[in-house]
Amino acid sequence: MRIAIATDAWYPQVNGVVRSLGTTVTKLLERGFDIELITPDQFLTLPMPGYREIKLAVAPRFGARRALGTFEPDVVHIVTEGPIGWSARAWCLAHKIPFTSAFHTRFPDYVSVRTGISAERFWPIMRHFHAQSSAVLVSTQRLMDELQTRNIPNTRLWSRGIDNSQFRPGLPPHPALRHLPKPILLSVGRVSKEKNLDAFLGASAPGSKVVVGDGPEFLALQARYPDALLLGALHGEALAQAYAAADVFVFPSRTDTFGLVMIEALACGLPVAAYPVAGPLDVIGLHGRGPESSLDKPVGAVDENLTQAIFAAQTLDRAAAAAYGSSFDWDRCTDQFVAALETACRNGRGRQLRLATN
Repeated sequence: MRIAIATDAWYPQVNGVVRSLGTTVTKLLERGFDIELITPDQFLTLPMPGYREIKLAVAPRFGARRALGTFEPDVVHIVTEGPIGWSARAWCLAHKIPFTSAFHTRFPDYVSVRTGISAERFWPIMRHFHAQSSAVLVSTQRLMDELQTRNIPNTRLWSRGIDNSQFRPGLPPHPALRHLPKPILLSVGRVSKEKNLDAFLGASAPGSKVVVGDGPEFLALQARYPDALLLGALHGEALAQAYAAADVFVFPSRTDTFGLVMIEALACGLPVAAYPVAGPLDVIGLHGRGPESSLDKPVGAVDENLTQAIFAAQTLDRAAAAAYGSSFDWDRCTDQFVAALETACRNGRGRQLRLATN
């Protein structure tokens, strides 16, 4: 199977979408699939308004067409609803090539947070984009159910995993956190308005508050919370050591569709504190024992009072958190991805055969 992957999110961006996609591409290549990537670095780019570190391709339509036409894919997977995604979608429809898409980000909610315009104004765009996708890949059952209510059909589960060789218990603490007053409360992710970091940094919980990540709100948060430690982005072993040094992982976002950093933290033995919203409920569950309440011990705490969730998470067993976090396996996730694309290919060939015989 020849797979083209079109994405507006790619390295050097640092976010869950890029990390998930990068790992999936590696797994696909290991399995012998022929992969063609269409990414922003192949085009002239401009900074995305409000997110200067995100580069959007300028007029990628002709370049994307040329790349897809030369590669002749059996199926196209469209990762994002950006310029490259729209260009790939148009090519697939024009050439009757089956495509799948992914719903990684609640763009209507993100735009609403930044502009004050109701998110409802933007959902029709999402519906139109995904309407003719053979499968819309989503990270959780809860998100599948939500998209059904939004009239976005054909959803299929594509869950998330971690690198167990990197994110594991027993690591030495990161030097920058080693001597901070306890408890150490850590949050990791993009430093942007929609991540709701004010709720974390303004929480009345004693201890040291640490943020790992970069983004447009970095300097503003640094000025508002001079007692907090904002480290910027960390990667690989350094990021895992930051998880290892902390006592609680705080995930204040209310808009994420999953939250890859939560399972990375758990795999390092770090209990999670969060709001009872989609994302945390899909990872740690309402009672902290997983989404099906099937774990023997709680691995996190959710509460509309984030401070209370932080206090509760401090009492939890790190070994239980590590065992649960290690269960998120990328090979199983890749199986789900491949199955969705194989189904799209079969359905596409069947449709072409029906058209040819009519």
